[in-house]
This record gives sequence, C-alpha cells and structure tokens, in this order.
Amino acid sequence: MNNISSPHGIQIIGTQRSGSNLLRVILDQSEEIASPHPPHILVTFVPLLNLYAPLTAERYLELVSDVVDYVNANPVPWDGVELDKVWIYENSKEQSLFEINRLVYESVARTKKAKYWCCKSMANVHYASELEKYSPRLKYIYLYRDGRDVALSFKKAIVGEKHIYHLAQQWFKDQTACIELSKQIEPERFFALNYEELIANPEEVIKKLCNFLEIEYFERMLDFHRSKESLATANAGEMWENLAKPIIKDNTRKFLKELSAEEINIFELINQQTLTALGYTLVNPSVEGQYIPEADISLFNSENAQMKQQFMENARQSDLDKRNPQLEILKRIKNPKTAVHAK
Repeated sequence: MNNISSPHGIQIIGTQRSGSNLLRVILDQSEEIASPHPPHILVTFVPLLNLYAPLTAERYLELVSDVVDYVNANPVPWDGVELDKVWIYENSKEQSLFEINRLVYESVARTKKAKYWCCKSMANVHYASELEKYSPRLKYIYLYRDGRDVALSFKKAIVGEKHIYHLAQQWFKDQTACIELSKQIEPERFFALNYEELIANPEEVIKKLCNFLEIEYFERMLDFHRSKESLATANAGEMWENLAKPIIKDNTRKFLKELSAEEINIFELINQQTLTALGYTLVNPSVEGQYIPEADISLFNSENAQMKQQFMENARQSDLDKRNPQLEILKRIKNPKTAVHAK
C-alpha cells in the first residue's frame, strides 16, 4: 500500500437510475478521484451481520475476507486494484462493516494516488449516521432525477422493484432521507445537483462540482465515454450501455410516453410534495387528497412479485452470468454447511 495521506471520501446519494454511473465515470476521469463501480457493500452485508455475531477477532477477519471476495467478484472489475485483507484487518480502528467499507475504498484511492475515493452506492444515505462516524470528513453529492423517469428506468433494469407503487415508495424514501441529511450537514460537505441540469449543461455543472471538491476541472472529464472504465461498465450489463456514448441531452420526460396515465397518477399521489419541492411539475395536480386503498396495495404487492420474476426469466443471459459470482458468495455465506468455504 502506498504511504500517502489518508484519502477523503465522496458519497453519492439518492436513488439508482438517476445518472449516478454517468456522474461516477465523469469524476473518475480526474486523477484526483478514484470512483470504481460499486459492489454495494453496506446494502449487501448489513442484513448479513447477524451471521457473523458475535464479532470476535476471528469472525471479523472472516467478514473482511468475505467482503473483499465479494468486491473482487463485482460485475465490473476494479481494474488494477489488489485489496489486501490483512491490511484492512490491521488498519481497522474498530471491528465494523463501516470501517471495512471505508478501508476498501481508501485502498482504491491509494492505488490511484488520488485525493478522493468516491462511492456511488446511493442507498448509503440510509446509513448516514454510521458513515459520519467512520468517515467524518465525507462529502456528499445528492444526485436527483425526476422520479417518474427513474421509475421508468427501473422497469427496464435487471435490478430493483418493477411495480410503479413500489418504485414510487422507494423514491420517496430515498429523497426524504437525502433532504433531511442536507439539513444536518454543513454546506461545504453537501452538494445537490439534478440529472436534467447535468445532461443539459454538463460543463457548467461539473465545473461547479469540481469547485466544491476543490479539484481542477479538465475537458477530458466529459470525454468519459472513451475511457477504459466507461467501456468496461457498458460491456458488463445492458442497463449501463449508454456509458459508451456521449451524454444524451434529451434523455428526460420519457415517462410521459412510456408510463400509463394510471402509473403516473400513482407515482404523483405518493410523491406530489417531493416532486414539487425538487422543482418538477405534476401531470395531475388534482391528486392531492386522494389515497390508495389497502386492497389495491395488496394487489400491487402480488403484481410486483410476478413482474420481478418474469423480468428475471427474460433477462439477457450474459447479464445474469456476470452477477453469478457474487450470488454464489452470498449463498456460501448464508449456507456455510452446504458450500465449500474457500478463501
């Protein structure tokens, strides 16, 4: 490991399918930022922590090893990065998954000799109190996009919920957490930008963001689609294919043509205040005061499960294959007696 000063952290927050991979690869073009494709360490391993309890020194080393194995199996490899399990274990100030997460990302920045590491696991906003404890100098980038377009994108993606009701609930939960966090974090550590402005005026937005991060702006940052990282990500899954192209400036308000009137109504019913607060116009302002009956919600739950199953059955096999190594690691962790515990 390089003996450089401890890198600072950047955490992108919001909801996936909001242009976060686009922003990630733009930032990764800077020599001062290491921004690898996220394996979603916290979202994946927090629910599994009970399997490592009590977290003795031996079990903590096992947790470190499993996290590193999981990162190494990421669909988009961390090019040139060799994670040292012993170094992570020995440099942990506390035995905590959040400490592992920090040290894993620090390892990437140290490899690149970068000032910052950047994590784009946007759902980490829900672990903000723990992030603040283990990465007290963390800077947050709140990236938001019209939630109706986010929902439409998720309906086409291999990940996430599929019914508009569940997508609306997730978007509401994520934006609420981000907005609340913005009230708690000092302005010099919190930067908000919307996807629509990013793709309409990329140079202006990225220059402002570089100023916030106190790094130099380079024109090559907007030439991201030619980079090795962008091409590797685009080749790793159908939902990232646009990263091999320049910014698509008209990639907005597609929901007007591709979501049904009922879907738009459900989304706006749940998110009318949040959409308005973030500057988006409602299609149906009359949704105020309406509600969704419990019987409908029960039906939505059933439909969502069916839609997710059907989507996976029709997913591109190459996309599924790239995710299998991580799934196998999770199977081994959850069922250690029936799997070979290879390290």
